[in-house]
Amino acid sequence: MEHDNNLRIDKWLWAARIFKTRSQAAEACKKGRIIIDDIQVKPSRTVKVGEVVFVKRPPVTYQYKVLGLLGNRKSAKIAADYVEDITPEEEKVKLEMKNYAGFEIRQKGYGRPTKRERRLIDKLKKKY
Repeated sequence: MEHDNNLRIDKWLWAARIFKTRSQAAEACKKGRIIIDDIQVKPSRTVKVGEVVFVKRPPVTYQYKVLGLLGNRKSAKIAADYVEDITPEEEKVKLEMKNYAGFEIRQKGYGRPTKRERRLIDKLKKKY
C-alpha cells in the first residue's frame, strides 16, 4: 500500500534491500543508526524522493540517495532503480581495512604457534 509521497523509512530501507528484514531496519532506526538531514530518525518517519539517508554500520557510514519510493520488496534489479549508493570511497576503504586488521598469514602445515612464537607475535604487535 504505497501512497504518492508518504512511505515509512523502515519500509523503504527494507524494500530497497539495504536491510534484510523490516524489523532490522526498524531496530537500526531505534538505535540511532539511520540519519536524515543530520537528525536521527524514528522508524515511522516518512522519506521523500531526493533525500540522502545515512546508514551507520560500524566502521562504515553508508550514504544512499532516494530515487523513488518502493513500498513492497521487489527483485534486486528493480530495487536498484529506487536507490543510489553515494558512499565515498574513503568509507569503503575502512571496511576493507577492517577485514585485513588482525589477520595473520601462517604457512599451511605449521599448526598453532608455540608459546615462544606467540610471545614473538605479541611483541611484534606491541602487546605486553
